[in-house]
Amino acid sequence: MAQYVPTLKDVPETMLWPLYQRAVESRRADGVLHDPHSIKILEGLDYDFPGHFGTPTGALAARAASIDKVLMAWLKINPDGLVISLGEGLETQARRVDNGQMRWLSVDLPESIRLRERFLPPTDRFHHLPMSALDPEWMAAVDPAQPIFIVAQGLLMYLAPTMVENLVAGAASRFPGAEFAFDTIPPWLSQMTVRGLYLTPTYRLPDMPWGIECSRIEPVLRRWCGDIGEVELLSYQTPRGVLSIMNEFMLSTPQFRDTLPALVLTRFSPARRHPGIFRDFLRADGLTWTTVQLDEGGTIPDLEP
Repeated sequence: MAQYVPTLKDVPETMLWPLYQRAVESRRADGVLHDPHSIKILEGLDYDFPGHFGTPTGALAARAASIDKVLMAWLKINPDGLVISLGEGLETQARRVDNGQMRWLSVDLPESIRLRERFLPPTDRFHHLPMSALDPEWMAAVDPAQPIFIVAQGLLMYLAPTMVENLVAGAASRFPGAEFAFDTIPPWLSQMTVRGLYLTPTYRLPDMPWGIECSRIEPVLRRWCGDIGEVELLSYQTPRGVLSIMNEFMLSTPQFRDTLPALVLTRFSPARRHPGIFRDFLRADGLTWTTVQLDEGGTIPDLEP
């Protein structure tokens, strides 16, 4: 079969970076991730992966492996639950953690979904929605009365801070009780990308406007979402070599930990509903949801912005 030449640009093109790392890591005898689907996709693309992304460190593969473990633990409790993966590009996580019962919804930009479907076509349990994760329509398309796990892997850092807040707060309001895993980058890395950070001489990373220190993640989430569950920082680092040793030291030192990327796991609070008739409605900003009690006769009261 002839290789396909991807025509992605800007943020959608970044989906090829973790694909490359997962495939290379999977080829190693000591790899932290087993992902034959990524190897097959990599071999089906005509793209200069080393020229754009350099020598893989394995960090992005380790990130995926950590989320795999969390999802598999959740699926043991919720075997027929729904996983919603936002902006996942060519991520093959659904195939790695599939238990034969769970359902998967991939929400990504139309051009990203088109490329995804060349290699990972939808099935009766794995569905695709070709739209931005910022579009509230994807939330409206999902029944919140089911076990839900939301993953935002390699996504939020590419959004403006206010967009991140609206997306997370909207999901927390719309999907009470859902679990949520996402990753962050530190402010210094965010600032470098905005100024112009070249991963290799021929490839500049897109701007990553949202960066946050590890110590600020929990208070910021509680400000956005209210009474959420425990906020846990998961293990996520380069799997071997000098960078691995440096990461171990920095993770154990509070003043250095804030300078590292993070992988976060939390749970949105269950809705506190009182007797009466309640329904969910989008607020005027088009991104956040609210739950209101209907007036007598089932009419909708005025909503504050």
